[in-house]
Amino acid sequence: MTFSRITGLGYYVPENVVTNDDLSQWMETSDEWIQERTGIRERRFFEYGKDTNYSMATAASRQAMERAGVGANEVDVIIYATITPDYFFPGSAFLMQRELGMDGKPVIDIRQQCSGFVYALSIADQFIKTGMYKTALVVGAEIQSSWIDKSTAGRNTAVIFGDGAGAAVLQATNDPEHAILSTHLHADGRYAEELYVKDPGSSRPDRPVTQDLLDSGGFNVYMNGNAVFKHAIVKFGEVIQEALNANGYKSSDVNLLVPHQANIRISDYVRQQMGLAEEQVINNIQRFGNTTAASIPIAMAEAWENGKFKEGDLVCLAAFGSGFTWASALIRW
Repeated sequence: MTFSRITGLGYYVPENVVTNDDLSQWMETSDEWIQERTGIRERRFFEYGKDTNYSMATAASRQAMERAGVGANEVDVIIYATITPDYFFPGSAFLMQRELGMDGKPVIDIRQQCSGFVYALSIADQFIKTGMYKTALVVGAEIQSSWIDKSTAGRNTAVIFGDGAGAAVLQATNDPEHAILSTHLHADGRYAEELYVKDPGSSRPDRPVTQDLLDSGGFNVYMNGNAVFKHAIVKFGEVIQEALNANGYKSSDVNLLVPHQANIRISDYVRQQMGLAEEQVINNIQRFGNTTAASIPIAMAEAWENGKFKEGDLVCLAAFGSGFTWASALIRW
């Protein structure tokens, strides 16, 4: 059988560090208030004229390919997850493909919000397992600081999000001892409006953007925080257990858990439910905030740099986000 293995990881975050104290200059908030509710101390915001969604993804991808020892001509397909593309269309994957000189290679843009990277990883894994492709580049990238409401009215969501990109190279292998074991994907559209940005949408009269639409507040993030939190702590546990059951493992077999960086309280709850030690869970939300589709690959790449991944480790990725979506992947490193 053919399996897929992660052979390279990379990430890029903007140089612009925005602390909680910085945010308190724009809105009524404080470092204590933000840390107590989210665990976040600081995040990165892109610099206009320097960073774009695709330029950050390109930097992360180049690092991942270099670490994998793979040239651009060897990549067979790009799967790119983002909810904040550079253009309404085409997707940012096309722009990154052009930047990397991968003309003619297929690209796939997906919008699965905070679960985007795990969804993209699963798509790449299936392509490789079926033999259609041998090498895939999987990317998660977001610029969220340009559209969050930085006033007091928007502080419940504005303090959470940051910018950045992460990437992984997947390659075909015949060795099941060092491969992605399984991926598990779910969604429930009944809760689509519990965490969403309504505008701009195509189902509007005339041109999508009018002054009335701008004034309506539909461009701001709406989040029903209680509903999101309650669903997240349940679905995280369920989808992790689903991955373990599918492969005959228990929570105690997991060496490392890499959760989507949504909220430190969610990560701590899941960790305690699984009986894992703090050092077994990769958390960097304190420094980068919630970078949505980029959060898991950024966390993985940074953890790899710090020597956290050991050969043979059982690694679980898990995410929950708007949609609602939730997903997991179990990997034998």
